[in-house]
Amino acid sequence: MLRTVVVAGALLLGVSAASAQQSVVDKTQKLMKDNGRNIMQLGAMAKGEKPYDQATVDAALKQFDETAKDLPKQFPESVKGLKATDSKYSASPKIWEERPKFDAEIATFAKAVNDAKANVKDLDTLKASFPAIGKSCGSCHEGFRLKDG
Repeated sequence: MLRTVVVAGALLLGVSAASAQQSVVDKTQKLMKDNGRNIMQLGAMAKGEKPYDQATVDAALKQFDETAKDLPKQFPESVKGLKATDSKYSASPKIWEERPKFDAEIATFAKAVNDAKANVKDLDTLKASFPAIGKSCGSCHEGFRLKDG
């Protein structure tokens, strides 16, 4: 009887750990989708496709800032190889193999966001700040994201 309880407990712990790891991957995917949505909104404003709206800019920059703070914690060794449940992309193994470079990409993104938070007050300052944010997002995706299938 005790053996059955111990085995069941071990299985439950294993399932809980796997579920927690998948939760980290899915949270990362949500952060990336939020980033994408906000990049599209700011890009449309910068191109003149949508009117400039400071509240939207502030909300986007706040979300980018939160992402920059969360990203270093979103890629522990335990999630290497896991895929988000609702994405056509996954994290490249290079995140773990080239961790200092990955961390530098996040730092570049964080700096671009912080600079934008300090400077963006109108359409002209958005146009000046937006390229650095977009470039840092794209650079990280090129080096550390894989398209599945």
